[in-house]
Amino acid sequence: MKATLTLADGTSFAGRSFGSEGEAAGEVVFNTSMTGYQEILTDPSYEGQLVAMTYPEIGNVGVNPEDDESRRPHVKGFIVKEYCPVPSSWRATRALHAYMQEHGIVGIEGVDTRSLVTHIRERGAQEGIISTVSRDSAGLAAKAQQIEGLAGRDLVKDVTCREPYRWNQGGWRMGSGFGPGRAPDFHVVAYDYGIKFNILRGLVEAGCGVTVVPAWMPAGELPALEPDGIFLSNGPGDPAAVPYAADNVRQLVGRYPIFGICLGHQILGLALGGRTFKLKFGHHGGNQPVMDLTTEKVEITTQNHGFAVDADSLKGAVEVTHVNLNDRTVEGLRHREHPIFSVQYHPEASPGPHDAAYLFSRFRGLMAGAGD
Repeated sequence: MKATLTLADGTSFAGRSFGSEGEAAGEVVFNTSMTGYQEILTDPSYEGQLVAMTYPEIGNVGVNPEDDESRRPHVKGFIVKEYCPVPSSWRATRALHAYMQEHGIVGIEGVDTRSLVTHIRERGAQEGIISTVSRDSAGLAAKAQQIEGLAGRDLVKDVTCREPYRWNQGGWRMGSGFGPGRAPDFHVVAYDYGIKFNILRGLVEAGCGVTVVPAWMPAGELPALEPDGIFLSNGPGDPAAVPYAADNVRQLVGRYPIFGICLGHQILGLALGGRTFKLKFGHHGGNQPVMDLTTEKVEITTQNHGFAVDADSLKGAVEVTHVNLNDRTVEGLRHREHPIFSVQYHPEASPGPHDAAYLFSRFRGLMAGAGD
């Protein structure tokens, strides 16, 4: 079946349908990862977005029950150059097409993704529609212009858990898959703004028992859980649109060690008096170079965010510890007086490199020091 991708500025791309049929609308972004499309589809940070993959062939490893990063896919639509209908991985249990059909994800293949990515880089991320029911570019562009953008939208409420729960699953091992982690030495309370499973596994592998709580849980209720540290998770959308999250974190500063990743990093920046802003086309992929300013070591990182912390807004006890070498945006923060730090990138990978996995051990070290 023929399909069309139409952007709000009227630019249109013709292709073929795969996955679910119908229409899917949202902000169009591109991801530069070469592998890991199942993890990308199920990353809550992509809630409501249309994701274009720059790697030309997608679907060759199928999908399997172990590679989901949350309990359901969050991508609204999927855009690829070429869909491979016959998976060849020994871990595959079904084809990507069937998985997308089951979850109502509209896909389009045959798109010149090089042209699409160049257009987004020049014009910026914008809303768009994938349609298998209409090829009226002008009409689809008009509809795309009416789509609510990410700025000012609280998407966290759509992806956070509804009740607290415990997590004790550790990392993946050949022959046995995911299993229980090591006996915990510390108890971490993790705010769920859209948390990925592999972040939770990273905490468990570092010796933490984890209680995951909803994003809206008041800070005053956390002491009853007796945490040794607080974790602030990744998540979708505009950090300024979830002021209750920053208010809660502000009340926890100085009381517990705190570690934030991605949206959690941005929320921490707001809680410490900073500001955030929307990037032109965001950072999405597994090959972003980041420099640690304290050591001048460069890490290749996985990233997925459309907003960033404004470095000029940070003053006083907060310092920038990491920067992105492509555009010099803030990639890490540290509090000079309290055991608090955060990174914009994803040390848990899934998909991506493991250069930054040591950060979970760093968090463990802060909790150990706080207990001395």
